[in-house]
Amino acid sequence: MQENLVIVESPSKAKTIEKFLGKEYVVRSSFGHIRDLVKKGLGIDIEQGFEPKYEISADKKKLVAELSDMAKKAQKVWLASDEDREGEAIAWHLTQVLDLPAEKTNRIVFHEITKNAILKAIEEPRSVNMDIVNAQQARRILDRLVGFELSPLLWKKVKPQLSAGRVQSVTVRLIVEREREIMNFESTEYYRITAKFHAQDDPAKTLVSAELNHKFATREEAEEFLLSCSDASFEVSKSETKPITRYPAPPFTTSTLQQEAGRKLNMSVSQTMSIAQKLYESGLITYMRTDSVNLSSLAINAAKKEISELFGENYASSRNFKTKSKGAQEAHEAIRPTYFDRREIDGTPAEKRLYELIWKRAVASQMAAAQLDKTTITITSDKSDKLFTATGETIIFDGFIKLYTESTDDDNETSAIGLPAVYAGQKMVAESIAATQRFTPAPSRYNEALLVKKLEELGIGRPSTYAPTISTVITRGYVIKQNREGVKREFVQLTLKKGKISEKMMSEKVGKESNRLLPTDIGMLVNDYLEAQFANILDYNFTANVEKEFDKIAEGSIKWDKMIEGFYEDFHASVENALESQATSTNQTRILGTDPQTGLTISARIGKFGPMVQIDGKEGDKPRYASLKKGQLVASITLEEALELLSLPRTLGEHNGKEVVINVGKYGPYVRYDGKFMSLGKKDDPYTITMERAVEIIDENMNAMSKANTPIQSFEDGNIVIKNGRYGAYIAYGGKNYKIPRGKKAETLTLEECRQIIETAKK
Repeated sequence: MQENLVIVESPSKAKTIEKFLGKEYVVRSSFGHIRDLVKKGLGIDIEQGFEPKYEISADKKKLVAELSDMAKKAQKVWLASDEDREGEAIAWHLTQVLDLPAEKTNRIVFHEITKNAILKAIEEPRSVNMDIVNAQQARRILDRLVGFELSPLLWKKVKPQLSAGRVQSVTVRLIVEREREIMNFESTEYYRITAKFHAQDDPAKTLVSAELNHKFATREEAEEFLLSCSDASFEVSKSETKPITRYPAPPFTTSTLQQEAGRKLNMSVSQTMSIAQKLYESGLITYMRTDSVNLSSLAINAAKKEISELFGENYASSRNFKTKSKGAQEAHEAIRPTYFDRREIDGTPAEKRLYELIWKRAVASQMAAAQLDKTTITITSDKSDKLFTATGETIIFDGFIKLYTESTDDDNETSAIGLPAVYAGQKMVAESIAATQRFTPAPSRYNEALLVKKLEELGIGRPSTYAPTISTVITRGYVIKQNREGVKREFVQLTLKKGKISEKMMSEKVGKESNRLLPTDIGMLVNDYLEAQFANILDYNFTANVEKEFDKIAEGSIKWDKMIEGFYEDFHASVENALESQATSTNQTRILGTDPQTGLTISARIGKFGPMVQIDGKEGDKPRYASLKKGQLVASITLEEALELLSLPRTLGEHNGKEVVINVGKYGPYVRYDGKFMSLGKKDDPYTITMERAVEIIDENMNAMSKANTPIQSFEDGNIVIKNGRYGAYIAYGGKNYKIPRGKKAETLTLEECRQIIETAKK
């Protein structure tokens, strides 16, 4: 009889734990959840107090049988799944499915996979915490109820095959609201005044770059101010230097790790969590789903030792951070390296980069504060009551900055520099004063990091839900992630120098975006319908309060079934009312204008195959349609953009007496020539492609076609022939074609090798 069976949820975790336990322990993986709510039907008995109906998935039945057999033979079963709610639920499902008796079953938890942590956990076993299990069950049941009742409603009232989720719908609402803010935003121009001064008594002194504490609304006002400065006298009214202390950021929580990995490493939320999971299961970092910024005394001491060795004792400053996040469900540590003296790891480049980020953040959190001098210089004029100010910082002691500084969400982040020493009353000379035309920027779209930050601020979701929520709304097609190149914009700069104003036209790229989230038309449509019919479900405070109730269930202060009952009563009534009402989502046609050439009406709407623009047909003619490009919306597409979409098919001219036509089909953009269809290259734009480029594509394809089916090799028996195909060489035999494996050259294949390839393919 096997003494001990340890069950974890992942194979890599099992492999790591096995290293720390003796031969009397066997470690096996459940490969995540072994059962879930039944897929057929609701899977919840509402009449019986919302009792869930579970089933073992088909792909887990063999595994469950193996685990069951091993559990029966073992003297002790140790359930070592993760320490969060999902992990507790996995442990409970194992006790139920494997029919584990309480007297031989121990639940153990640890927030890092190290030998000490595992052995300590085995010394301090407990039973499965049903309050935590019920919190997980309540979330699962509530989300199934919402999805099961809302999705058919969307099929009937909006569009078939749509689905809705509780937290996902609120997330889509955030993105839709931001997009509408951008659509309704009207940029206004203003003029920003900057100047470069030097001391009158020392022209060689380093220049002071300062900015006026006022912005002008019009060019006329800006010019008037510049002219007033042409004979003005300037002096320093105040030069103030204050010491400031800058403290390091706390070690990572799930949310801050996702944000910083997005900003510094350009990783998506799901990518960050996937890599962090591997690092955790390999025993390199502590558990990666946490709200806590706390570090153990052991970790603090280890960090102090490492800092002292690397930078000196004066760089170490032990501190503990308090968790501010409301409803923080985890009481364990922040995310940190398991061993602070392990500065580098083996692994993929992504794993190394994320580990380095976690290591630096945790170590920096225990480093001394940075000491800086912040200088503010105020310069006045005898011609105006407006002030020029310059600020700069000088690092006195770098402290934690030596290792790590936190990124910000500002794309134009700049670092401050020191200022030259000046004194109050010192006369200054303006070398130049410039008025630069600026425009108020539209609100920024969310990227994944900003969205996680917003969800956390609102109290929506928990560490384990951010990544799957964002992945779900993208997978469902309600939200897309995209890059925008931006557009060139011109602006004017007026510069006063030696009493004269000169004008210079400049340009900048605006609107450039990387990995930003925006709603699709169907996402906006679903959001609008749900918001009209289920305002409470999409209410941010309501969703946050539901999260708090899950927390109370985990604490044991409220019963899960009563919580579900309270939610479901009102929700179900709202669904019934929505089904009976005649209201459907307003999928209206949006008139964009008229075609300047024909005078025909051009409109945009969501059609059977997605969002599209349409130009009405003349009498007796059918309308003509074109699909919107990725990132274009029915709600915001312009007439000019629609005309470009409707410009296809484009006839470019003739090549060798035959027409060359560009169009977009089911499989993407193509050239039609001589009855043949040839795909455009990935970088070719069907709306701007030239005749010269189209001819290149035609010639390439015609050459490939001319080579097609020409023999490369034939053998004496005549049955097997190696031919040149459009997509490469192949073997022709018995009326069928066989692909030549990689690494084999068609010109040097022997008859025997050809027969082997044919036989292998047949098998």
